[in-house]
Amino acid sequence: MKAPPLVRTIGHFLGGKIADDGTARFGDVYDPARGRVQARVAFADEAVVDSAVRAAEEAFPKWSRTTLGRRAEVLFAFRERVRTHAAEFARIVSSEHGKIVTDAQGEVARALEVIDFACGLPHLLKGELSESVSGNVDTYSMRQPVGICAGITPFNFPMMVPIWMLAPALACGNCFILKPSERDPSTSLLVAKLLQESGLPDGAFGVVQGDKVAVDALLTHPRVNAISFVGSTPIARYIYRTAAEHGKRVQALGGAKNHMVVMPDADLDAAADALVSSGYGSAGQRCMAISACISVGDAAEPLMRRVVDRIGKLRVGCGEDANNDMGPVVTPAARNRILGYIENGAKEGATLLCDGRTVRVAGFEDGFFIGPTLFDHVTPQMSIYRDEIFGPVLINMRSKTLEDAIATIDVNPWGNGAAIFTRSGAAARKFQTEVQVGMVGVNVPIPVPVGYYSFGGWKASLFGDLHLYGPAGFRFYTRGKVVTSRWHDSNAGMNLGFPTHR
Repeated sequence: MKAPPLVRTIGHFLGGKIADDGTARFGDVYDPARGRVQARVAFADEAVVDSAVRAAEEAFPKWSRTTLGRRAEVLFAFRERVRTHAAEFARIVSSEHGKIVTDAQGEVARALEVIDFACGLPHLLKGELSESVSGNVDTYSMRQPVGICAGITPFNFPMMVPIWMLAPALACGNCFILKPSERDPSTSLLVAKLLQESGLPDGAFGVVQGDKVAVDALLTHPRVNAISFVGSTPIARYIYRTAAEHGKRVQALGGAKNHMVVMPDADLDAAADALVSSGYGSAGQRCMAISACISVGDAAEPLMRRVVDRIGKLRVGCGEDANNDMGPVVTPAARNRILGYIENGAKEGATLLCDGRTVRVAGFEDGFFIGPTLFDHVTPQMSIYRDEIFGPVLINMRSKTLEDAIATIDVNPWGNGAAIFTRSGAAARKFQTEVQVGMVGVNVPIPVPVGYYSFGGWKASLFGDLHLYGPAGFRFYTRGKVVTSRWHDSNAGMNLGFPTHR
């Protein structure tokens, strides 16, 4: 694919240097608000991926044996550099993704939470010791790095999700290779620069830009030990199967259809605010966006009136303007796909309360804009419910009881997150106990855990058994080892019996 002339090239980061030498293929990076190509990104082949792996192999002995205190110093220095460059990160994210710059600033803040947690690595990597498990025998455990780890990350959080992976991986003494989304790849190079300035050895962190060729090279490379992924469920299933077949540790987070249950006793103004904020923030391009509301009992009519009123006040426009509420979607292909779902929803019989297809942004007529779209009277058989739309399309389903609402969520193949809005402690407790999802919000619409817990869903939203960041992240990026030791003054003689605790 040829890019227009005079656009910059976004390269890889290999062995401490930016490079695109020898790259035969490139992809377009759009300015979503203006609808034009702003850069081209180099697509790695197997040789480029191998170069990154070889650089990591060379760096691993030094970094893995670096003292815990020194590793913590590097991460603390990285943390301060990220804070210093927070505005630059937000600007880059907004320019390539399209989200409002203030939204991008929130992404940087949530990334910093995970770096903060990873800075506590000397405590998090402590083992356990049991003295005198047998005569003069002690047993103790330790956590050691896995080796070379790779992260394959999505376009919707080009700064936050890579940090969710690389911060705990590096803290544990691993080397890390990032394959960011080819749609918004520039933040990865700023991350690499700041890690290098913070004292991370060259090669311990690498960036390979690209598409499926680079992904498959990482999945099958014999020296890559662990794979982390966030993206759609079909690709997560492919990542998990392929990497596992090649003997790698895998965590692959898939898609979502996040529900929000609104009970009749809820504060409907707060619920409407939450629905609009979570459904349309970042143009709905969040893996934890609320895309399906289930209004229970007589909550539906007054709730929908409130949501429609709030939608009418939203400002859609360029992400550079912090006064706007919602920016464009990321590519023309994404826009066309979302428009197709809106058309299908109307054909399938859902009530279209707000139609985002009519939105126009003055001065940005070629941008990939879709306005907030709201459907009511949606049924589980409709494609706008069955599929993950990943755009500014919010649907409302109606349920007679809380039990019916929970049953609807549990039948859904995804299990990322769900929320309930209610004033009833009994209803909230029943919901959080019974609903089959990995993350639950009670009067909180987007229950993304703070950095010292862990992020992950259930069912088809997660392949693997360990979640991202937090305590689970440290378990994923380390292997356990148990040592049994005996020290005695004289030869105890031979004993062919099975060892016991006596």
